[in-house]
Amino acid sequence: MQQKRNIDPRMILMIDDNPTDVLLIKEAFAFCEGNCEVYVAEDGVYALEFLRRQGEFLSAPRPDIILLDLNMPRKSGLEVLTELKSDHDFKRIPVIVYTSSVTKEDINAAYNHHANSYIKKSVDFDDCIKTAQSIKDFWFTSSVLSEP
Repeated sequence: MQQKRNIDPRMILMIDDNPTDVLLIKEAFAFCEGNCEVYVAEDGVYALEFLRRQGEFLSAPRPDIILLDLNMPRKSGLEVLTELKSDHDFKRIPVIVYTSSVTKEDINAAYNHHANSYIKKSVDFDDCIKTAQSIKDFWFTSSVLSEP
């Protein structure tokens, strides 16, 4: 039996200030099979403007999922997560914390603020591909996402 392929691209918003991490995961998603677009907000302030379609982001698409780093300037990942999960318009968008921290405090804080998942970043491209494929398989194939 052939698997039905999604023609419409899936939208991912990556909120991360590290250009190397952004490049790695964008390339990893591009390497994987499937149709998705990765948009980037370099910090929490830009991310909220993107989601609210403010300033330079007036025509920004609504993401299907969000990859969120914790350690960022201007507005931390936990601050962004708190705002998203308390906002009626955004609380149903799955937020995957994608960060280099594996401290118990950060992991617990992320889940206490209603993160949907917590994934440790890798600098190895093969591991990034596995992570991207896992995200795509689970969130875009196995899961049924909420409509806006």
